[in-house]
Amino acid sequence: MIEKFKHDYEVCNCKKVTLGELITSINTNKIKTLGQIQDFTTAGTECRHCIFPETDFGKVKKEIYLKDILKEVQNG
Repeated sequence: MIEKFKHDYEVCNCKKVTLGELITSINTNKIKTLGQIQDFTTAGTECRHCIFPETDFGKVKKEIYLKDILKEVQNG
């Protein structure tokens, strides 16, 4: 799923974190949890809409969530 997005796609609008930054951080820091993503990138620490669909209360829904990105990068 993540392959259909450009690396400059902004996953976390509040903190301006892109897909490319998330992939790099997950791989470089060997991130295993959503909490670690938040610690290393600050993504998902403000409004939290980008973490997973269940927390997305925005008017415009995200196309991809941190949970999905983490799972896909971990599974290679």
